[in-house]
Amino acid sequence: MRGEPYLLWRAVDEHGAELDILVQKRRDKAAAKRFFKRVLRSSPVPRKIVTDQLRSYRPPEPRSRSLRA
Repeated sequence: MRGEPYLLWRAVDEHGAELDILVQKRRDKAAAKRFFKRVLRSSPVPRKIVTDQLRSYRPPEPRSRSLRA
């Protein structure tokens, strides 16, 4: 946006409909967790989570209970 880098998080359902969106100027772990909690509260449990494959992302945990709490 206006030549500056931003991080875009989007939650979409299996039909491609956008459920929620989060735009960040910098990485913010707490904001990302709030985003996932909000999406998981309003939607069924996802079958998979897709990222842009950034190397610094950790592999997903088998059962991420911290997002459910």
